[in-house]
Amino acid sequence: MKALWKTSGQGGWARLGAVLLALLLALPFGTSPATAQEPAPRRNLFDLLFGGPRYERYERYEPYERAPRRRYNRDGSIIEVKPRPRKPAPRRAAAPRPPQPVAPPAPEPVAKLENARQILVVGDFMAGGLGSELENAFATSPGVAVVERSDGSSGLVRKDHFDWSAELPAMLDEAKPAIVVVMVGANDRQQMQIGGTREKFRSEAWFKEYETRVAELAGIVASRKLPLLWVGLPSFQSPSMMADAVTLNAIYRSQTEKAGGEFVDIWDGFVDEDGKFILTGSDVNGQQARLRSSDGITFTKAGKQKLAFYVEKLVRRHLGEMASPDVVKLDSSSLPSLSALPAAPGQAIPTHPISLSDPELDGGKDLLGAAPLPSILVETPRDKLVKRGELAPAPAGRIDDYRIPAAQ
Repeated sequence: MKALWKTSGQGGWARLGAVLLALLLALPFGTSPATAQEPAPRRNLFDLLFGGPRYERYERYEPYERAPRRRYNRDGSIIEVKPRPRKPAPRRAAAPRPPQPVAPPAPEPVAKLENARQILVVGDFMAGGLGSELENAFATSPGVAVVERSDGSSGLVRKDHFDWSAELPAMLDEAKPAIVVVMVGANDRQQMQIGGTREKFRSEAWFKEYETRVAELAGIVASRKLPLLWVGLPSFQSPSMMADAVTLNAIYRSQTEKAGGEFVDIWDGFVDEDGKFILTGSDVNGQQARLRSSDGITFTKAGKQKLAFYVEKLVRRHLGEMASPDVVKLDSSSLPSLSALPAAPGQAIPTHPISLSDPELDGGKDLLGAAPLPSILVETPRDKLVKRGELAPAPAGRIDDYRIPAAQ
């Protein structure tokens, strides 16, 4: 510096100012957030040979904020600050829903006859739903009436709550039924009081006493010479309940058949092809519907209708003509409409003339034998083999004839 000052004088000051100005211009005064970068370290030979970490350079951008909407007075002061409203996104039009099937209107119930046959339905909460749907099934049958006597929490275990063996005879005397339907057992998976001891469920003594109580209830109906329909338990969502239902159904079937009754097996109507529990299945019309509630035990409206459908078929078979769906009224409402009024006595009915030699009179123009012969409906051996896999028996004496010859 001193040398530069001595040699140049005032010219040295000018050169020194130019150098300082160049240094100041070369230094960055600041970096904006949009261009700020973080330098990435360079990869050395060791990283290239042995796969060291790779560094990437990236940039950070600040989100753009929209300026608020402002209003000014005449003097330039701000009087109101409001953010600019964003335009709402256009709403997509909802797809049109397919037309829902309309359920046919329920038939109007008819007045029951004085000598209508009574159907007595007894049991627990499942029997209550069965009885209500049986009433709807026979609503148009004046010769059939349904009497439902159920207790939702009852069973054959808790006699202290409701004793069916003691209450059923009074119900039979009151209703005088023509057929008795029993559905009970959904509440019986619990301890049983036998004498002075309490037996656990699934024990040998428990099953022995339970069979006795089932036989006693079925014997009360059989002693009155009444048809008995004992409806079995359906499948349940719980695997343990499902296994117990299978065991209890075996007891119901054996004891009911011993008493001369008929066991109504509804199991296949509420399981799939693999025998597993289903919530949704085919209803009485063959349509997919929800059959069971979310608890995996109770029935929905469609499930109760399907349950009653099993019993309805057997009831109609026992009652015969009394279970006819409707009463035929021989009046003007049921007669077909006449196209013309009958002629008065002594007057001819005007009709079109018909020629007796007209070939169209008998509906044919060809002579006998002109039409092709009808095909023979007898299946050939080839048709039997292709369609059903049946092979005609070999003639007697051939090598593939395996029939044992008759004794001489």
